[in-house]
Amino acid sequence: MVKVKKCSFCQGDVLIGRGHMYIKKDGTILNFCTHKCRVAMLVQKRNPRKVRWTKVYGKQ
Repeated sequence: MVKVKKCSFCQGDVLIGRGHMYIKKDGTILNFCTHKCRVAMLVQKRNPRKVRWTKVYGKQ
């Protein structure tokens, strides 16, 4: 059984051994499927509900 995690930005699937894991100073673990998701959340500080290519686009 392969465990699948969710991307912290786009809510896409992240297989074990793939993607990026970011640990904040407060101990929060963020999983990202691609570099694009990691940069959008951490560097550009975008809201995933306002980005068209995410699965949570338009949901509130």
